Amino acid sequence: MNKSPLNRLSDAYLSALRTHCEQGPQPALQTARGIGREAVRCGLETLDLAKIHHRALAHLLGPGAASGSREDLTARAAAFFTEAITPIEETHRDTRQANADLHQLHATLDERMVRLAAANRELQQQVAERAAVESALKASQRSAGELLNDSRVLAKQLQLSAHKILTATETERKKLSLQLNDEVVQILLGINIRILALKKVVASNHVDLAGEIAAARRLVENSANIIRRLAHEISYPHER
Repeated sequence: MNKSPLNRLSDAYLSALRTHCEQGPQPALQTARGIGREAVRCGLETLDLAKIHHRALAHLLGPGAASGSREDLTARAAAFFTEAITPIEETHRDTRQANADLHQLHATLDERMVRLAAANRELQQQVAERAAVESALKASQRSAGELLNDSRVLAKQLQLSAHKILTATETERKKLSLQLNDEVVQILLGINIRILALKKVVASNHVDLAGEIAAARRLVENSANIIRRLAHEISYPHER
């Protein structure tokens, strides 16, 4: 009848331990390591091998053993057992190291997850800011279109007024110049108000566009001053 792996290991342990106790430590200790590796392959733990060791030692310390030889035998057997369990202990160290590596891996993954979550929040914030900028730019485009339309109205008004002034008498010229001044100033004022509103919308989102708006506002103010002066010169040509 075939023996189980555990029984075969027990027989091998007894044989190797007897050889160790009879012949000396060095050759048998190498055999103890081999038995320990076989115990690892069989899935045995230190306690399992300790039971095998005590059974083998009890067999060697039978009634026929002298008291002096018993002490020496026990000491030699202890050295053998210490060597035999070394592969099992090494497996335990490897397991502990693997667990430590796994713990470190989990910690690294947790840290990366935290960084990824922070990156996602930053990306969402950037997307929201981009949407706000795009909305402001769309509003500025609409306002720019309105400003362009006002400019065209102003140009047409100036053209008609200039024609009327050139064909009018001096009295009519004064009246038209005042009317021209009022109408143009009102149009420029409306453009200026729209520029101010547009500036508030895009000031925090588009620095370059805000600068262009400021320049346009200065141009409107200068235009108003020039028109006032021209209207006065037309009304009072002899004062020049």
